[in-house]
Amino acid sequence: MTSPDADGRFTVFVIAAEESGDLLGARLMRALHARLGTRVRFLGVGGGRMEQAGLRSLFAMHDIGLHGIGAVIASLPRLVLRMRRIAAEIVRANPDVLVLIDAPAFNLRVARLVRRRNRAIAIVDYVSPTVWAYHPGRAPWMARFVDQVMAILPFEPRVHSDLGGPPCVYVGHPLLERLDELRPDAGERRPIEEADRPVLVVLPGSRRGEIARLMDPFGAAVAGIAERFGDVEVVLPAIARLVDEIRVRAAAWPVRPRIVEGEEAKLAAFRRGHAALAASGTVTLELALAGVPMVVGYRLDAMSKPARRLVEARSVFKRFLSVRSIVLANLVLDAAVVPEFLDRECTPDRLCDALLPLLAPSPERTRQIAAFNRLDNLMAIERDSPSGLAADVVLETVRARRLHAALAQSA
Repeated sequence: MTSPDADGRFTVFVIAAEESGDLLGARLMRALHARLGTRVRFLGVGGGRMEQAGLRSLFAMHDIGLHGIGAVIASLPRLVLRMRRIAAEIVRANPDVLVLIDAPAFNLRVARLVRRRNRAIAIVDYVSPTVWAYHPGRAPWMARFVDQVMAILPFEPRVHSDLGGPPCVYVGHPLLERLDELRPDAGERRPIEEADRPVLVVLPGSRRGEIARLMDPFGAAVAGIAERFGDVEVVLPAIARLVDEIRVRAAAWPVRPRIVEGEEAKLAAFRRGHAALAASGTVTLELALAGVPMVVGYRLDAMSKPARRLVEARSVFKRFLSVRSIVLANLVLDAAVVPEFLDRECTPDRLCDALLPLLAPSPERTRQIAAFNRLDNLMAIERDSPSGLAADVVLETVRARRLHAALAQSA
C-alpha cells in the first residue's frame, strides 16, 4: 500500500461534475478512508454525497456540469476561468493524486494544465471517455498526461490498448454495489402473466434539456399505450431539482403519470416495473440489471445535431463492437437487444409500437430478459467491490508515479 507523505497526510484532489460522479466519488472516498484512516484528506469539487464523505467543495458541482454544445458555448468564458482556477488550486495543494470523475471535456483539460505545471502529481481518470464511439484520437492524447484510466465498462481496457491510450483497468461498474436495491424481493414485481395493470416506468432524463425535448413525445407514447393496450400504471421518477418542471409538463399528458421523487422511490419503481420508456444514459443499465425490458428514445438539442453527424461519420464502433448503440446494456452485451430511437426516429408511434410487446408475454420481452441475465457474468470483477478495487488502483498509481519520479531524478 502507498504510504502517506512525511506530514502524515495522503492528499486526494477529486473533481466530479454531476450526480453520478458525486455518488462515484463518495464511494471512492469512503474506500480510501477505509484503507488509510485519518491519514487521508480530500480536496476538490463535488456534490452533497462527497461533502458528507469529507470533501469541502471549492464551488457548486453543477457550475461545471454542463451538457449540450449550446450550454457549453454560452458558458465557455466562465468554464475556462474555472479550469484555470482549479488547476492553480491543484498545483498549490500539491496532492498525491488527482482523480477526475467523468466530465472529460472539462476534467481532461484541467489535467493537462496540471501535468504541465507539476509532473509529480499522479493523475487518474475514473470513467473512461467514450473513445470507442467517437473522438478515438482522445485516447493517445490522454496518454500524454493521464497515468491510469479506471474503466466501468468491461470492454474499455481493450479499446484504450488498441488506440494507444493510457493504461486502463476495468474496476467494475458502481451499479454492481447496488444490485440488492435494483432487484425485486419475492412478490415485489408480479409476473407479467398475472399483471392486469402492468407498471410502466417512464424516465425522460435527468437534465433540463432532456426534459424539454422528451416529455412531449414520451407523453404521447404513453397515451398511445393506454389507447391500444388498456390500463397501465405509469410511474415517472424525478430528481428534486427538476420535479416542478416535470409536474408542469406532465399535466398536459393525456394519461397522468404518478410522479415519485428521490432515489429510493426510483429504485422501488424499478423493482415493481414490468417495462420502461427511458432516455439514454446510465439509467438504461440500471433498468437492465433490474431485469426491466425497455425502449430507449433520445433527441439531441439543435446545436448538437451537426456534431452527431460528425460522430456517425467518424464512428469507431465497428473496430471494437459489432453493435452501434447509445444503450449501455446493448454495448456491454454487444448485441442490439434494446430498441432505440434517436432524433427523427423518436416519435410517439414508434416508441409505442416497440413498447407494446413488452407489456405482455412476448418473444421481444423474453429476449430482453434473457440477455439481461448475462450481464452479471459479463460485468463481474474478481475481487472486492468496484469502489474498493478503484481505491487500490489509485494507491498503486501513486506508488508507480513516485517510483517513476525517483528514477527520473537519479538518472
